[in-house]
Amino acid sequence: MPLAVGTDAPAFTAKDTKGNTVSLSDLRGKTVVLYFYPKDDTPGCTKQACSFRDAQAQYQGKDIVILGVSADDEVSHQAFTQKYDLNFPLLADTDKSLIKAFDVDGGGYAKRVTYVIDPSGKITHVDTSVNTTTHASDVLAALGL
Repeated sequence: MPLAVGTDAPAFTAKDTKGNTVSLSDLRGKTVVLYFYPKDDTPGCTKQACSFRDAQAQYQGKDIVILGVSADDEVSHQAFTQKYDLNFPLLADTDKSLIKAFDVDGGGYAKRVTYVIDPSGKITHVDTSVNTTTHASDVLAALGL
């Protein structure tokens, strides 16, 4: 079962699409949309990623960081990012430590779950019924934006 609203988000550090290290602690003061998805370059995951890409203008200037997470490696994330011109980082969770910490293990892949983490590190929203086509705007609505 996913983590509950009101709990502290687990601390994490992972490599992003470009090989940069991303830590939740470095993102304090910002709202983090941490979305887990099963696999790069599959139909639903592509729709979901493209919904965030296409809504980027709506997220800009609001101190919101979007991070996609799957068990795929950096090379897969780079190809997926290039193919669909994604404008936000994907985190490589090849050891599935984030997937386990956020309790979204689907048996070798991440379940499709999105967490919104407030600037202090608390989980304020959990979406387990993701509509891949409208997901970015659904998250904005949940944030009241």
